Amino acid sequence: MRIASLLPSSTEIVYELGLGTDLVAVSHDCDYPPDVANKVRLTSIDIDPSEASSRAINDWVAGKVHRGRSVYHLDPNLLKKTNPDVILTQELCEVCAPSFNEVTSACKILNGDRKIISLEPMNLTQILQSIQTVGEATGKKEKAKQLVAALQARIKRVEDKVAKAVSRPAVGCLEWLDPIWSAGHWVPEMVAKAGGVDKLAQPSQPSSRIEWNRVLNHDPEILIMMPCGFNLERTIQESNTLKKYAGWRNLRAVRDHQVFAVNGSAYFNRPGPRVVGGLEITAEILHPEVANGMAPPNSYTRVNL
Repeated sequence: MRIASLLPSSTEIVYELGLGTDLVAVSHDCDYPPDVANKVRLTSIDIDPSEASSRAINDWVAGKVHRGRSVYHLDPNLLKKTNPDVILTQELCEVCAPSFNEVTSACKILNGDRKIISLEPMNLTQILQSIQTVGEATGKKEKAKQLVAALQARIKRVEDKVAKAVSRPAVGCLEWLDPIWSAGHWVPEMVAKAGGVDKLAQPSQPSSRIEWNRVLNHDPEILIMMPCGFNLERTIQESNTLKKYAGWRNLRAVRDHQVFAVNGSAYFNRPGPRVVGGLEITAEILHPEVANGMAPPNSYTRVNL
């Protein structure tokens, strides 16, 4: 079997199912596990996110979307050369990966039928279902079942831990810092399961750009920065941009030193197996009195701004 994954999350699923050697191509965003560095990259973009500011990245993406142009370049020659039997893509987010329609169109250059699978989970249950979908499509149904069961056990462990907590703090999760975007999809559900309340977004609804006044009105007791595609170090670097917003120092989270940066790229933005690690991080941040030690190492830090 020859698999192409155009999503970092599905790439992680493929490896978790023991199919790393069957993976012949990935997207330019795929960076985990380390072995993925050896795979052919089918996509590219014409901006370097490591060099551009958050505002510049946002404006570039918005300009592409406004003009009806794809954010990604899918190389048809590399697609033909790698010749995958199974292609994993998505319809969830127009800035996350090439769309299902783009991939379908590109595959016209290939001879024979291809199995194109679109993954579009909006919550934790659907993320687990995506793992099962990939397992069924790749002959790893039983392995997928075992992986899902292990992840469900970790989710239940978090819920059991935070059930002992005496409070449910108001939480704000920011998926972008300039401009401000709330973290939607599965993140509000993660906050709820971790024993908090996030009123900046609705569960199972897309992330959205919000006015700063929404944050001020919510006045979170705990603020978690998880910019999409940024690791922990980049998030810490970008955090200073929040100080420019009026009323920043009046927020409860700021006054009480409850502002945190997390590795959003690894544990929050991608709907794959490691999102359960994001749940464990959230539980430890919200309720260290009962969930201390649950978070993966070096996955978050307190930030004093």
